[in-house]
Amino acid sequence: MAVMDFAGGSAPAAPRDRLHGARRMHLVLGLVLAAASLASLGVGATDVSLWDVAGKLLRAEPLSQLERVVLVDIRLPRLAMGIAVGGALAVSGAVMQGLFRNPLADPGLVGVGAGAGLGAITMIVLGAMLPAAIIDSVGNHLVPLGAFFGGWGSTLVLYRVSTRHGRTSVATMLLAGIALGALAGAVSGILVYMADDQQLRDLTFWGLGSLAGASWAKVAAALPLIAAALAASLFMGRGLNGLALGEATAAHIGIPVQRLKSAAILAVAGATGAAVAVSGGIGFIGIVVPHLLRLGTGPDHRALLPNAALLGATLLILADIVSRTIIAPAELPIGIVTAVMGAPVFLWILLRRRGLVDL
Repeated sequence: MAVMDFAGGSAPAAPRDRLHGARRMHLVLGLVLAAASLASLGVGATDVSLWDVAGKLLRAEPLSQLERVVLVDIRLPRLAMGIAVGGALAVSGAVMQGLFRNPLADPGLVGVGAGAGLGAITMIVLGAMLPAAIIDSVGNHLVPLGAFFGGWGSTLVLYRVSTRHGRTSVATMLLAGIALGALAGAVSGILVYMADDQQLRDLTFWGLGSLAGASWAKVAAALPLIAAALAASLFMGRGLNGLALGEATAAHIGIPVQRLKSAAILAVAGATGAAVAVSGGIGFIGIVVPHLLRLGTGPDHRALLPNAALLGATLLILADIVSRTIIAPAELPIGIVTAVMGAPVFLWILLRRRGLVDL
C-alpha cells in the first residue's frame, strides 16, 4: 500500500534490505548517543562521579547537595541542550541540502545565522539602553531573545523577497540570503565598532558558541520549538526525495512543492533560530553530518533525517566533552571544537568524492 507523507505524495514501500539497514543505523546511533550522554554526565570540573550517584540511587541513599546541584542543575540541562541543539542543526542542514539540491547548503542560507548574530550583537551593545522594566523582566535572556527574533525576522524578510504570486524561488532565496547576510554583517560591524572592551569579549564568546550557560529555563524555552520543527521535518523525507528530480517532476508525481518549501523554511528557521539563541554560533554540524550519513546510508531523506538528529546530537555532546576537558578547569568555546573536528572531515569528504561533486 502506498503511504501518504507530509508533502502529499505517495511512494511504494522501501526494499526490505534498505529498511532493515536504516533501522540498524537508528539503533546504532541511538546506542552511541546514549553512551555519549552518560559520558557527558560523568565529566566536569567538579569531582562528582556518575557511578557513585547511580550506586546511591540504587541503594536508595540520599544525594549530597553538591551532587544534586552538579547533576540536576548543571550537567543535565547542559546535556538536554546539547542534544536539542545538535539535532536541530544537523536536521536543518539535511533539509536545506535537500531543498536547495546543493551539497554546500546549510541553515545559514535562510538568513537565520546572520539575523540571529545581528540580534544578539544588538542586545549586547545596545541592550542597556532599553527601559529598566524590560531589562528586569527579561533578566539574563535578553541576548537569546534578541538572537531568536533576529533570526526569525531575517527569515521572514528573505521569504517575502523570494516569494511572488504564491511561489517561492529557491534561486532567488539563495541570492537574497547572500545579500541579507552581507547587510547584517555590515550592521553588525558598525555595532562592534561601537562596543567597549567587555562587550567585545561577550561578542567573541557568543560568536564561538557554548553550552556553558545551559539552564532548565533555557531548555524549556528552546526545546518545544525545536521539537516541533524536528517533528515536522521528519515527515518531509519523501517530498525532499521528489525534489531531487526537479520541481517540475516533483509536482507531476503529486508533491505540493510550494507547501513543502514553505514548511521546510519555517521548520529550519524555528529549529535553528532557537538553537542559535541558546548556544551561540556553532558551525559545521549542519553541513558535515548529512554528508557523513550519505556515505553510510545513501541519500534517502526518510532515513537521513532521523539519523541526522541522532548523529548531530552525538557529535555536539562529544564536542562539548572535549571543550570541558581539554583545558580544564577552563572551557574552550564549543564552536572552536566543532570547527577543528568538522573542517578536516569535510575536506576528506570532498577529496574522496570530488569526482562526483559538480559545483
